[in-house]
Amino acid sequence: MSSPRSMSLMRRVCFLSGAAVFATVFVSAQSSISSNPNAQFSAGDSSSSAFQLVADDDVTGAGALHDAVAALNSGGAGQEGGHHGLLHGLAFEAGGGFNAPIGNDTPYITWGGNFTGGAGVHFSRRFSLLGEFQFMDNKLPGALVAAGGGQTGDAHIISLTADPVIDLFPKSSNSIYLTGGVGYYHKSTNFNIEECCDFYGYPVTVTANSFSSNQLGANIGLGYSHRLGGVYGDGTMKLFAEARYVYIHTPPITATDGLGTTELIPVTFGIRW
Repeated sequence: MSSPRSMSLMRRVCFLSGAAVFATVFVSAQSSISSNPNAQFSAGDSSSSAFQLVADDDVTGAGALHDAVAALNSGGAGQEGGHHGLLHGLAFEAGGGFNAPIGNDTPYITWGGNFTGGAGVHFSRRFSLLGEFQFMDNKLPGALVAAGGGQTGDAHIISLTADPVIDLFPKSSNSIYLTGGVGYYHKSTNFNIEECCDFYGYPVTVTANSFSSNQLGANIGLGYSHRLGGVYGDGTMKLFAEARYVYIHTPPITATDGLGTTELIPVTFGIRW
């Protein structure tokens, strides 16, 4: 029969052996989790690895930013990239210039100025569609003004048109493009006189006679554009200069509200993006 002392020593040995086995199993499990590539924190490890690769390859912050922007433009960044691509597809323009009369307009209208603004969509680098607003202000010849009973005169033309723009060399910084379209034109002809006087004693210009008309019209033109470089040479903003032929089917001179068809050459300088 074993003595109580030998039984106590045996229990101590068993207890210490069990504790050693448990510690070995626990350390082995922790080592397995750390070496498992599919562990819970693998995404964080991957991010750290990616950061380490960037540091090892000596990629600058500007280069990384450029790569991120390129990824967004390609739509590869998910939903945010898609929204950026939509905004990148919008087109805008603004410009101004002068108008020259041609055709049968010469006795009834003289030179003037114009303002043009528009917005639309870039369907591709080569093709865009713009909705354009244009305001043209032309003076009237002295003989016509006198016949109309005025001292001065002007013709105002407001148009809303749909105009495609076809870039012939979309990859070049300097390009030629074709444009044109159809839409609504409003023309008003005004004969003005000066009357006395305003509150401060200055003559006041008032309209003595006026007539207007609404009709369809069309335009076609040729333009030159220069693309601005942008930060990485990939800018989308362009300077442009263009000339168009505008034909408006205004009422004939025999009508009470017309001076015959209207033909003009508006020359416009502006910016498009």
